[in-house]
Amino acid sequence: MSERATSGMDLDEVLLAVEKAAPVDAVQAVTRSIGVNLDASWVSFLVADMSGRALVRLIHVPIGGVSGGRRQDQDAAMVLPFDGGPQEQALRAQQVLVESVGDQFVVRAPVTQRGEAIGLLEIALSAAPSDAAVQRVSRAAHTLAFVVIANRRHTDLFEWGQRTTPFTLAAEIQRRLLPEAFTCEADSFTLSAWLEPAASIGGDTFDYSLARDLLHLSITDAVGHGVHSALTATLCVSGLRNARRRGGALLEQAEAANQAIIDNTPAASTFATGLLGRLDLSTGILDVVNAGHPAPILVRDGDAQPLALTVNRPFGVLRDKPYRATQLPLRPGDRLVLLTDGMLERGAAELDLSARLPHLTELHPREVVRVLGDLVLDIAGPVLPDDACLLVLDWHGGHGDTRSTAAGADPHRASTAHREPEPDVPAGD
Repeated sequence: MSERATSGMDLDEVLLAVEKAAPVDAVQAVTRSIGVNLDASWVSFLVADMSGRALVRLIHVPIGGVSGGRRQDQDAAMVLPFDGGPQEQALRAQQVLVESVGDQFVVRAPVTQRGEAIGLLEIALSAAPSDAAVQRVSRAAHTLAFVVIANRRHTDLFEWGQRTTPFTLAAEIQRRLLPEAFTCEADSFTLSAWLEPAASIGGDTFDYSLARDLLHLSITDAVGHGVHSALTATLCVSGLRNARRRGGALLEQAEAANQAIIDNTPAASTFATGLLGRLDLSTGILDVVNAGHPAPILVRDGDAQPLALTVNRPFGVLRDKPYRATQLPLRPGDRLVLLTDGMLERGAAELDLSARLPHLTELHPREVVRVLGDLVLDIAGPVLPDDACLLVLDWHGGHGDTRSTAAGADPHRASTAHREPEPDVPAGD
């Protein structure tokens, strides 16, 4: 390799190239710099599909050019379903993998930021890479994560590529209610959430926000289906966020969501259930408001049990009755699972979560939500009658300690590259 490649990329040059490029060309500007600096035969970026079950290769194809896959103007999206191969393993295990392919060596590095798996960087080299070269690829992939995050605010290209199925209007509204990242790693916790939408959107949402010493989180389920349900969910989530961003305490957030639905919907039967949580990161004390919602499940010391919480009325029911919170002290090693009734009712009732969850403790929450989402689809799908939503929180303790990371992820929390088959746990009683 050249001396320039040995010293790594010049970050200032990369950022300048990104800023000069149009948002749709920002990734190509970075991959071009990476290829030059590493003397690569080719470089490719694959974005994670919105289903969580595939990668999508975005290709710029001039008008009249030949390419398969979906087309939009001069771009094509090639879907690569997960098949257990090196692409999937690199992303799931958050490891850089090197594979010999013919006379080349393909390096695959996860493109990740705070545990959120954004995609995969692939680089083909003519010679076996040294450990130092592999580290440079890993750092380049981490840089690429920030480039994607910054530029997807200005273009639909990345989200278009991620959508392998068309969205209805209700699904579009629901999608805008979810946080930008479905996974967050911090020194004291790891969080990941997922939503499997029904054929007719059921109004399920999840949300979280990290303050200096607090973690706010929620999971909600608006009554009904379709656009009406999505609009009720919008009122509920917007009420929660508005109160939170004004500095409102947990009970004030609950009151705001209740008031938002009552004041802005004509039907007395319009409401939403939900779980709201505020976790003190310095103590591990979690305050929870249950607004008519299914109980969360606590996985502790190999046992999974629903938590007995004070149950309040749903949001949008009764104007002046106060909400009450339950306090839950978390211990390092605890896993808390918040879910909606789509994970528990109808066909999904065959899925015994209390039996399944203890066998998933070695998996990163990012993998747990995918495994459970797959199980729900297998049991109640392929088209769900109701949204199925869940949020998994791992509590580690040690708030304020230095977080251990490698290129956007904590390697000690990642799932193993080659996951063992799950134990044969009965689906139900």
